[in-house]
Amino acid sequence: MKIDLKADCRYSLLVPTSMGIRITPANGQPVHCGGTFMMQATSAETNVASVAAYLGLPVKVLTTFVKGSPIAQLIKDNLRSRNMDYEGAEVEQGGPWGYRHQINIADSGFGSRGPRVWNDRAGEVGRTLNVKDFDLERIFAREGVQVVHLSGLIGALSPETGRFCLELARAAKKYGTKISFDLNYRASFWNGREQELAEIFAEIAGVADILVGNEEDFQLCLGVQGPEAGGKDIKAKIEGFKGMIERVKQAFPHAQVYGTTLRQVVDANHHLWGALMAAGDEWHVVEPRDITVMDRIGGGDGFVGGMLYAILKEWEPAKWIQFGWASGALAATMLADYA
Repeated sequence: MKIDLKADCRYSLLVPTSMGIRITPANGQPVHCGGTFMMQATSAETNVASVAAYLGLPVKVLTTFVKGSPIAQLIKDNLRSRNMDYEGAEVEQGGPWGYRHQINIADSGFGSRGPRVWNDRAGEVGRTLNVKDFDLERIFAREGVQVVHLSGLIGALSPETGRFCLELARAAKKYGTKISFDLNYRASFWNGREQELAEIFAEIAGVADILVGNEEDFQLCLGVQGPEAGGKDIKAKIEGFKGMIERVKQAFPHAQVYGTTLRQVVDANHHLWGALMAAGDEWHVVEPRDITVMDRIGGGDGFVGGMLYAILKEWEPAKWIQFGWASGALAATMLADYA
């Protein structure tokens, strides 16, 4: 099968995101031991977009910044270094207790000591993302975009970002841009907002051309029954995952591609990593195989980014999942959240 992409577009890929920083101890040490930390600009959505950007496709980021912040400058410089254009409002900090970019504090784990992540998102400027700050007609009609990638992380950040993602999906649909949607469920984001977010996610999933999630995402975001138990060995669970994807296809039949990753953790540095994709009526499977992990953060984003790059390059579907699997595996070998 082939996905018909809009021609004569300025951008191959567009991602809305809330940028922040990630700090990680050196040499796989726990956070509480202190010492030297590595700091980097990060977001799940730019992790996805990095594959296409580094490999030469034009990418644009829609975000928001704290005006005058040195962290905002770090983020802008980093996006430029990854060959990404960006656009976003400059929001006044409002004093020391005002807005800031989110902080992700990550312990990569080592061997039998598992990874731990602490998200500090108080005052996050990305929660102010508003459709009024962007000219969607210019972006989608005059500049042109082949694929917009939406993440449930952004859709659930705040009522404003939920509406923003909805309007992006509606504009993309109107102007012939394909829509990729990675559900990315987070319980803390959904707490007390279940009905509101279920409606938003269902509408976006209903128009998505590429729909990605794991068993928790499909169950808790879209209300689709998860995979039936298939034993402890993840290879034995593949048929159960296929059954789950079939139920997603029945509930949300517009999409042309449905994908999920398969992971079994042996220890922090040793995973079995696989993937499953339905493209039209065809199944494509990468059975879980051993990979060595330096830091698991960004592996799933790498999978989506690699798959989208392969789709944008109009490769055959078997290559979509293979390149996605490889991009995710490569990201896991690096301390950066992308490869």
